[in-house]
Amino acid sequence: MTAIRHLPEAPTGRRPLAPGAGIDAHRHDTHQIVYACRGVLSVTTGAGTWVAPANRAIWIPAGTVHEHRAHGDTDLRLVGLADNPLGLGHPTVLVVGPLLRELIITYTSDDRSPSDGGERERLWAVLVDQLKRAPEQRLHLPAARDPRLTAVCAILHRDPADSRTLAQLAVQAGTSDRTLARLCRRELGMSFPQWRTQLRLHHALLLLADGVAVTTVAHRCGWASASAFIDVFRRAFGYTPGRAFTL
Repeated sequence: MTAIRHLPEAPTGRRPLAPGAGIDAHRHDTHQIVYACRGVLSVTTGAGTWVAPANRAIWIPAGTVHEHRAHGDTDLRLVGLADNPLGLGHPTVLVVGPLLRELIITYTSDDRSPSDGGERERLWAVLVDQLKRAPEQRLHLPAARDPRLTAVCAILHRDPADSRTLAQLAVQAGTSDRTLARLCRRELGMSFPQWRTQLRLHHALLLLADGVAVTTVAHRCGWASASAFIDVFRRAFGYTPGRAFTL
């Protein structure tokens, strides 16, 4: 990421984004919640990428250099926070329940202004309470640093359906599967199979946002059948891929 913009305060409000549009690399001195009530949003930092559909939000702590990207027709909602009520020092995906969803949408609606007085303050207090209760979910796709692991990750980014084993991929990267497995744990914080599943889920969300059929998404992302894909997707997100953009 280049040409990093500095914003003294994280903005609050609504920002519709067309498919493929985004907000280039920037940072702000306050914290922020980013939430796509329609579409899918990805947030990328030097540590990797976080992807959130409409029942997830992303916490971005102050000072984090990041960029946004929209997948599908996205209704982006931004909530700036001067304090850190969650006590989190790293980007995190949060589960957004029905109440929190409506609170974020109402608070960031175009027809609301800081002059709304006591009503807005009460709305803010409930929103923060709900944020504190929102469960964290591991939807982070970490980025590798070692060039050998980076090469393998790039292969799978280009084709998530590539089913080669770690040993087979290691040959192409000029190293051993034991070395790659060790690098996965050290740099990605998870095993290679876990990372590959995370990668496939991320790609699946982006394809679904573009309107690709569930069966096609399953095969493009490496699942042997649509039913296997649906099962993994449901366990990760709490609903089936067919309902991903009807919530």
